[in-house]
Amino acid sequence: MKTGILFDLDGTLWDSSKEVAASWKEALEKRPEVHKEITTELIQSVMGKSMYEIADILFAGYDLPVRRALLDYCCQEENKYILRHGGQLLEGLEETLNQLKEQGYDLFIVSNCQEGYIEAFLQYHGLRNYFKDFECFGATGREKGYNIRLVAERNHLEQAVYVGDTQGDYVAATEAGLSFIHARTGYGNVEAEVRFITRLIELPEMLKTYFAGGHGTIAAQNYAKGE
Repeated sequence: MKTGILFDLDGTLWDSSKEVAASWKEALEKRPEVHKEITTELIQSVMGKSMYEIADILFAGYDLPVRRALLDYCCQEENKYILRHGGQLLEGLEETLNQLKEQGYDLFIVSNCQEGYIEAFLQYHGLRNYFKDFECFGATGREKGYNIRLVAERNHLEQAVYVGDTQGDYVAATEAGLSFIHARTGYGNVEAEVRFITRLIELPEMLKTYFAGGHGTIAAQNYAKGE
């Protein structure tokens, strides 16, 4: 049975909030007509939301076309900054990925980020070989539940879990028909009784018994096809 582990990125695999804040601050300094103070705490408060939601929150005082243009500009600058500086990998990340690969799982990333952000994460930290596929809001323009299901279907997964750190991640996994594991390593809480880890390195051992117990079968549906 083909089994996959799908991960959220921010707060689940790394913390790039400091670098993202620095890149946006640097970008907006070149746009003196925009009056917005960007801090690490502010970026952390919107991590996990879709790009358009972030723009609506951070640039609430501007018209929609201006919000979208500022978002696009800041995200492009952010990708360049991440390629130069990376972010803070969560403790035990590469050891965890190694163990999961040794256990025979295919690994994936699904994030609400812009196109190029996952690629920057993988390139800077040399992690591309661990992940078979990835998807994001910036590439499809669709919500996370759609993208989770899309990745599961195009990789012909029969068993899978989505690992994330927020309520939105839980909702998206449920919409996509996947089981969910809460990574209590990041930015949010989950208002449901779900399995959880407090450190990434706990995941490989948990999954041994999880899948052996018959859990993780993907629910039959055509979510990604919009049906």
